[in-house]
Amino acid sequence: MEIKLFNTMGRKKQIFRPLKDKKVRMYSCGPTVYDYAHLGHFRAYVFVDILKRVLKYNKYKVKHVMNITDVGHLTSDADTGEDKMEVGAKREGKSVWEIAEFYTKDFFSAMEKLNVQKPDIICKATDHIKEMAEMVQKIIDNGYAYIISDGIYFDTSKLKDYGKLAGFDPKQLKAGARVEVNEEKKNPNDFALWKFTPKGQKRQMEWENEFYFKPEQIDLAKVTAYAKENPNIKIEKVRSKFKLTVKGFPGWHIECSAMSIKYLGKVFDIHTGGIDHIPVHHTNEVAQSKAALKKESVKFWIHNEFVLVNNQKMSKSLQNFYTMHDILNKGFDPLALRYLFLTAHYRSKVNFTWESLNAAQNAYNSLKAKIASLDLNKRGGNKKVKEYKKRFLEIINNDLDTPQAIALMWQVLKDENLGDKQKYELVLDFDSVFGLKLNEAKKEIPKEIIDLAEMRLKARKEKNWKLADEIREKIEAKGYKIEDTEDGYRIFKL
Repeated sequence: MEIKLFNTMGRKKQIFRPLKDKKVRMYSCGPTVYDYAHLGHFRAYVFVDILKRVLKYNKYKVKHVMNITDVGHLTSDADTGEDKMEVGAKREGKSVWEIAEFYTKDFFSAMEKLNVQKPDIICKATDHIKEMAEMVQKIIDNGYAYIISDGIYFDTSKLKDYGKLAGFDPKQLKAGARVEVNEEKKNPNDFALWKFTPKGQKRQMEWENEFYFKPEQIDLAKVTAYAKENPNIKIEKVRSKFKLTVKGFPGWHIECSAMSIKYLGKVFDIHTGGIDHIPVHHTNEVAQSKAALKKESVKFWIHNEFVLVNNQKMSKSLQNFYTMHDILNKGFDPLALRYLFLTAHYRSKVNFTWESLNAAQNAYNSLKAKIASLDLNKRGGNKKVKEYKKRFLEIINNDLDTPQAIALMWQVLKDENLGDKQKYELVLDFDSVFGLKLNEAKKEIPKEIIDLAEMRLKARKEKNWKLADEIREKIEAKGYKIEDTEDGYRIFKL
């Protein structure tokens, strides 16, 4: 059955076919590890996990690569301000390397709690400086780069279709509409490929690299003046070219292009990220990859929507974010957060509230209680099973429609024409995509407690309130609590 995915490049759902047989090569923009990841980040990685699980459910082999940004992500999209890693180090009085290690571990701890599968390859930016420098040199060689006082920049005017991923025409874009204006740049949208360490500044993360320019690619008088002003820049003639030796660090955008191509090849199937990456980061990835390779490197660009708080984007800059530690401190199961994300389509905004998470927790607990109550000795017809599996595949292959898929799972559990064993097998089959660990439901609550809960439910339906109360007391005496819900009940350990 065909998979349809919404491709940002073209803005429509398209039939997904991998470049090589049943093998899918996928790259995801990873975290910048200068602080705790928040719920908006978590949604992005749960979405990627669902995408990967759907591909595997369709019998594809997936090679998944994700980066760790531990250098080069500045506080402004205009390639100005401090490196976020340096900001984190100053905030906590640690080295940038210590900051990177601590928040990387914390990120993967949160991912484990959300049952997000680890990528096949996790690549740190600081381990791939050589590959980034080599890619910058290719861009220079192909005539897309120039030098200003603070770095080597990409000339967006040289690329006719720059901005097509975001759907804007750079000629009609006013200066400052996307990023702050740097007067030295040739065009307002031009971006840094490599930044020079400023005069008098000693960065914890900096490297010395050499870049070669043809005479016609360089304004020798200006660059010589930059070198006189900043000892971190040196320019000299080497045969027919000028060698620029600089202390500095890579631009944020170049890392993803260099590492995705290194591990997935010059052209690969899928690149994911949040929609906030579209207008700048991913637009610039498209540009520099095309400039270096003379072709586009990504077939499908797939983006997830924001998590909102009080109808504003959850972000560090607005200080309106929550972390995994907040979720745990309030006593919520991280998988309830995953359930909440699955109840909204990945291309729809989610307005987070503690009330909505509480509702998701209740629904998740009810789901597990319902599964735990299934009697696996009760069998039913297999015809319905095939129909449900077919419908599930249709739903998830239609651009990962998890809300409809969750609704189908509840329909299965309520279907009186299915035996409990068939219900259980279907739910576990669906959960290979949902990742909610529903196979553990029967392990969590003993059969004795489930039997009592079923007896109590029967008593309540018969309006035998005295018996229902007596059974409740028995359940509580055994260390469990039962709460009534619209679907029946939920049980949890006291």
